[in-house]
Amino acid sequence: MAYVEDRIVHDADAHVMETPEWIEEFASERVQSYALANFDLGDNDAAMAEVERSRELHADPEYRARNAEEVMLRKNWRATGSFIPEDRVEALDHMGFASQLVFPSVYNTMLESLEYGDDHELTYETASAANRAHIAFCDIDDRLLPVAYVPLATFDGARRAAAEALQHGAKALLIPNRIPRHHATSHISFDPVWAMAQEAGVPIIMHVATPDLVMPPQHRNNGLPPEPDFHGGGENFRSVSYMAISAPPMQALSMMIFDGVFERFPELKMGVIELGAVWVPGFMRQLDAAFAAFERHEERLKKLSMTPSDYVRRQIRVTPYPTEPTGWIIEQTGPEICMFSSDFPHVEGGRNPLRRFDNEVVDLSAETRDRFYRANFEDLMGGVGV
Repeated sequence: MAYVEDRIVHDADAHVMETPEWIEEFASERVQSYALANFDLGDNDAAMAEVERSRELHADPEYRARNAEEVMLRKNWRATGSFIPEDRVEALDHMGFASQLVFPSVYNTMLESLEYGDDHELTYETASAANRAHIAFCDIDDRLLPVAYVPLATFDGARRAAAEALQHGAKALLIPNRIPRHHATSHISFDPVWAMAQEAGVPIIMHVATPDLVMPPQHRNNGLPPEPDFHGGGENFRSVSYMAISAPPMQALSMMIFDGVFERFPELKMGVIELGAVWVPGFMRQLDAAFAAFERHEERLKKLSMTPSDYVRRQIRVTPYPTEPTGWIIEQTGPEICMFSSDFPHVEGGRNPLRRFDNEVVDLSAETRDRFYRANFEDLMGGVGV
């Protein structure tokens, strides 16, 4: 019996758990050396031991015999299909999701770090190798929809990275949720990237990377003992960084809307994944308030054909956390925006995300629930599954 049986559910946030040799088939010696030296897993010794232990478990017939019953219980490298492609097909059968939008784990944070450094050549070489390795993993099953990272460090580099990723079969283009170092996310020189995505029917995605980076590092210097992270392990969520995690996507989306990106590319879709959604209702109201206050004075606002919140409804899709009041968020924003996600196989997604979200949306209409679990994702992905 599959985890999902009674309906069509798309998973807007799933991951692979890379291993140290992940990109060696696709990387130059320079990139491979950098990746191995910066394969940051928190406590690396413990993590590497866990990787090796997970390899042993996935080869153990007794462990594999429980794959179906434990598919949502196992986490990180121990999860079925976390790093072995053939096993991911089996895991999908056990989970029952119609598709999964699949993100990197290690290379998401590694590329974010490179993005804000000075070696642009290394940044784009690493992105290319990581993207090709990621797409190759997902090639085994059409239900796996690979996300490719497109650094925005340089205009030409972003254009070339997007073109290569689309050529190799990326189903979504991941950009940093933080503003690039030297220019706006909405800079007109990125228009070729948005044009390629719109033409291909592929969304632009923002996803959480390193939450503690959303605040200046001095926020941790409070004179108190350090707090454990979200689940006492190697992640980076803590209460204060959780409170600030919405700041980067709000900044980026504000620029994309007010600077006319969504006006110029009306069929471009953007997903905001694993960055929460409880902030979206207030953000939409603040967008419209800013528009009302500044429309008379700013030429860019005069060029917009809709109120800013209408661009959100038309083109932006967001995944709530399972700990957020999803039903309330949908009631406040409208039925077009929110999507289901499991965060498989990460710990943050919990062991039963379907039940948690079901409890949140139980009082909504059947049509609205179907939008949350299926239709909004299909809209984001250009009709996948239709």
